[in-house]
Amino acid sequence: MQKKLSIVAIFAVLGLAACSQGTDIERALVGGAAGCLAGDIVQEGECLTGAILGAGAGALADDLNNF
Repeated sequence: MQKKLSIVAIFAVLGLAACSQGTDIERALVGGAAGCLAGDIVQEGECLTGAILGAGAGALADDLNNF
């Protein structure tokens, strides 16, 4: 379980590093895909929940730079 969480953390950092480019829709798609993968790895069958959270985070990622 620890190894799975480490892999998810690495992919999350790499994915978030690229979130400042592209449109909101593109970032939402990437965030949704990453969230689905992370949700399924962390807890079996939670792809949809992870995708929803990831898409929301991806769409709003560039807005955090404006604060």
